[in-house]
Amino acid sequence: MYKGKLVIDMHGHLSTPPHFRAHALNLVALRTPGDALLLPEAAMKAAQDRHLKMLDERNIDVQFISPRPVAMLHWERPFIVHDWTKVTNNIIADNCRAYPKRFAGIAQLPQTRFEGCAHCVAEMRRCVEELGFVGALVNPDPGADGQTPGMDDAYWYPLYEAAEKLNCTLVVHPSISRDPRIEKIPHSYQFNNLSEETLATMLLENSDVFERFPKLRIVICHCGGALRRLLEADDQVDAVAAAHGRDNRVTKSGQQAGGQVGLATKEKDVIRRDLSQNLFFDTCAYDPYLLSGAIHQRGPDRMVFGTEVPGSGSALLNPQTNKPSDDVLAMLESFDFLTDDDRLKIVHDNPRRMFPLFQDSRL
Repeated sequence: MYKGKLVIDMHGHLSTPPHFRAHALNLVALRTPGDALLLPEAAMKAAQDRHLKMLDERNIDVQFISPRPVAMLHWERPFIVHDWTKVTNNIIADNCRAYPKRFAGIAQLPQTRFEGCAHCVAEMRRCVEELGFVGALVNPDPGADGQTPGMDDAYWYPLYEAAEKLNCTLVVHPSISRDPRIEKIPHSYQFNNLSEETLATMLLENSDVFERFPKLRIVICHCGGALRRLLEADDQVDAVAAAHGRDNRVTKSGQQAGGQVGLATKEKDVIRRDLSQNLFFDTCAYDPYLLSGAIHQRGPDRMVFGTEVPGSGSALLNPQTNKPSDDVLAMLESFDFLTDDDRLKIVHDNPRRMFPLFQDSRL
């Protein structure tokens, strides 16, 4: 709890014993879908006990759990992906039923590079209507090859339309990339997270997606990728200050860019869209300077608490908090530019607002 309200973490992933990944490897190697996955009860309990212990240590009351993105197999053939997706979602549902006050489900979708996204709708509907999930994970590059249309494209409209009708929040989280240029980078999927999330953010911000689907809600993980490097006229320099009623907007200087001196130009009008009810960003970043920069740029009203506990930040201590680096609540408490009301928005109010399917008797 934080100030008497539930701490809701919308960015968690499934914890499983090794048998789960072994089943995936066998599926890929043997090319024979259909075998039921029966996880040993003791092994599954050990994985869940560890997961819950880490949530307790980080003061997280409820976590929305989704598939581990690197294990979604979206780059595989459709008959493999469809089978593995149902297996994964059923295991997520089992965890949510076992711990209904601690977990809620975020669905894996059967995305592939060989099919449009319309075929994902049936599984999303099953997860929402039959399994009680509150959202669905979206990989913007399922083929891992950069060939899927951008998230502003009509390719995605069937998924957006269905999500809007179901009141199902979409969570953008990339998976792997097969780009040979990044093969030498350790954990290169992290670079793919940065690049694909940044691209998704910019395409959605510069499109009419939310005019077409005004009730659609999308959260982009890891603070939305890269932060803004340049300023444009009418930008808010500090969205935290703006949230507290202090205006700090960029105005024009009257100068021209160096290569335009003496050139008569007419500037294109920039379309400013209000996305404050549709497009949000999570706090899953472990460098305190990046996270604080993201909150300043995005604003506390559009940040949703996410940690990925347990995950890549669990094994390292943040020297500024002396807590594990994925103890994001401790980081938020260390930011003196945030008020308690700001933190409550991030850890409780915004997750509830962005995930309307989430219901809990303690709220």
